[in-house]
Order: sequence, then C-alpha cells, then structure tokens
Amino acid sequence: MELTIEGKIYHNGSFEQGCLAIEQGKIVAIKKTLKADSHLNVGTNLILPAGIDLHVHFRDPGFTHKEDFSTGSAAAAFGGISCVFDMPNTQPQTISTQTLMEKAHLASQKSYVDFGLYAAVTDENIGRLAELSTLCAGFKIFLGSSTHSLRLSPQNLRDALVETNRTKKITLLHAEDEHCLKAHEGREQTLVDHLRCRSAECEETALRAILQNAHGLSSPIHICHISSCEGFEMLRKRPRNISVGVTPHHLFFDVHSLNTKQAFYKVNPPIRSSFDRDTLWYGVNNKLIDLFESDHAPHTEKEKTVDFDSAPSGVPGVETLYPLLLASMKKGQITLVTLLALLCEKPSQLLHLPKGKIEVGRDADFVVVDMKKIETITADHLHSKCGWTPFEGFPAIFPTMVLIRGESIIEDHQLLVKQGFGKCVGV
Repeated sequence: MELTIEGKIYHNGSFEQGCLAIEQGKIVAIKKTLKADSHLNVGTNLILPAGIDLHVHFRDPGFTHKEDFSTGSAAAAFGGISCVFDMPNTQPQTISTQTLMEKAHLASQKSYVDFGLYAAVTDENIGRLAELSTLCAGFKIFLGSSTHSLRLSPQNLRDALVETNRTKKITLLHAEDEHCLKAHEGREQTLVDHLRCRSAECEETALRAILQNAHGLSSPIHICHISSCEGFEMLRKRPRNISVGVTPHHLFFDVHSLNTKQAFYKVNPPIRSSFDRDTLWYGVNNKLIDLFESDHAPHTEKEKTVDFDSAPSGVPGVETLYPLLLASMKKGQITLVTLLALLCEKPSQLLHLPKGKIEVGRDADFVVVDMKKIETITADHLHSKCGWTPFEGFPAIFPTMVLIRGESIIEDHQLLVKQGFGKCVGV
C-alpha cells in the first residue's frame, strides 16, 4: 500500500473511525487498522467524499479575463470539488471536434482538478453528435438566450434529443423558453424587473417542451438550475431518466432580500421569491431534487458595476458550494446523507465516474473536514479570478485537506500540485 489515512470515515451511510488504503489513486481497503510506509492520521476530523460539480463556466477559451481553467480549478480545489464539468458557451464555442480537442488540450495543461467537457447542440451540428460524443462527457442544450449561449430552435428539440439519446451520454438543458422570454422583454433596472422579464412561465413552458420531446427516450436528461415553484411542481412526476439540479444562489437568496448591488445577483434563470426558494429547499430535503450544481459563471467586478440592464448575468460559486452546504448541515438545514447524495453520489452516477463515494475500487477523492471550524466567506480568501462572491459574509466550513486520486492537493490552505494535475474524464 502506498498510503493509509486514518480518521472518522463516512462509509456505507455512517461514520466509523478507521483507515483507508490507497494504491495507484484508488481506494483498495477500508479497515479499522491499516499501516503503510506513508500513514496520515487526521484524528477525529471527518473524511468525506470530494464533491463533483457538473455545471461550471470556466470561461476558457475566449473570456479569460473573467476566469480560466487554472483559476477556476484552483477555486474548485479549495472548495473540496475534485471534478468539474465545463459548459460550451466559450469563444470559440465548443460545438465541433476541433473546438473540443482544443479546449481539452488547454484544460489538461491548466487544471488542478479532474474535468470533463460538454459540447453544445446547435441547429447546425445535430447530425454530428455521434462523432462529438467520442470527445465530450455530454451535451448542453440552451432553449432560451443566456450569456454567450447557443440557442437551439424549438422545432429541432426532438431531433436533438433523439440524437443525444443514441450516444447514451447525458444531455443537460437550460430550461427557459425563448418565445416566452421575448414576449416579456423590457428594460430592467432591478432584480424584480429581471424576474418579471424571465418569469416562471418561461421555465414552465420550456419544461413542458422537454417532457413532451423526451418521451420514450432512456438516456439521462438533466434539467439545470430549477428555480421556480411552477417548474418544480411540473417535474414532480418526471420520468426516471430525467434529473433536476439546483444552485446555491437559488437556495440562499430571494429577490426581495437583496437591496444593494443588485446587478451582482443578476443570473439566468433569475433569483425568485422566498416562496420559490423555500419550495426548492423542500425538494432538496424530500428527495425531489437530484443534485447540487454551482453554475459557476463569473464576471469581473467592473463588468457588474454598470447599470442593471447592461450588466451580464452570472455569479461565481464553485469554491463556496460545498462549504456553504456543510455549514447548512451544521445548522440542521440539510442532512449529511442528503448533502453527499446530491453533491457527490448522483453526479458520479449520471456521468459514470469512479468517484463520489468512499468505497473500495473508487478514486481516492475525498476531503478532510473539521466541523468545528466555521469560517466567514470573504472574497479576499477565495481564488476565482473575478475577485468577488455573492456569498460575502455567509458562514462556511472549508476542507482542511483535499485529495484527488490519493494525492493531497490542498493542505493548510496551500495548493500542493502543479497546473495540469487534473485529468480529462467522461469520454
């Protein structure tokens, strides 16, 4: 055995004081007592599976003044996320074998954590999805306009889903209907205006189209960032192959509680009412929402410090995702079983990864956590290039150590590996 780690291990749904043995990046044994030449004892600190974020925008290539794979993956690492999946709305857009290979090459040179890449489905590339599937972890479909997005025409949705279904890879959808968005279009000066222009009706209309066009298909389909009570209710009795994700910003904010710097909280879909927020928490705690996703979508402070209507939509969140949820668990807002199911286990299952659980045969991706060590989130201590966070002042529990494939990459707030440590997964 190359390494053994001793501590309070979360295994098979409960904690046990014991040891993990690691060889060639894999967990090879979990026992009460194990010894190797290299042995690490973390005392009574918790050893939990590392998180998987299946929805990030690292802005690389094309918008690297906001973020790149180096800074974005460093932020993920410090937040206890061992694997991320990057969205295709970069420049150039990830819609061909050429752009997929180019992005994979730059990510493999820069990323500190393991990563996967999505290809966008457009009206033009529907016939080439089988070819793209050999290079991507899954597909993204935008049904409504968002930041730098590639919108698919609604009349092509069935054909697109049939083609992605043939590849057996996951298809993720931004569920806002473009026709509805256009009908509600108007000048925006506040978050309430943004909510009116991107009403719950637009989410509901898109979800209805997805459910109709996905009928009879079996490959995984994922609805990104559910945000409304209406959307949630529509998906209560969804087919088993359709999963639903929720973001921290839709769980922790409501439109009437944000009175300052409103452009910084402008996102698509929008922050909604406290009733919508409470409905999403209900879904999380009653197994009606499947996973957490950050939708990490950074813009610079300069880009956000303009009049509301001109400000781009999106907030950073990959580094604070796990720490916020651990603090919520400490407060009794969520159980650990639910947290790990939604942040680790379900993403691993959907993307067919050997991660997400502490068990023999899986990657040795885990975090060490001191639950007594509650910190206050401040942008000064975070690592995204954008330099700000919507969660300034929130309580959080950051991991004291992060391991990926058995190698310690974060320890005592220090990054221990070089750029390029992360491996491409999901292809």
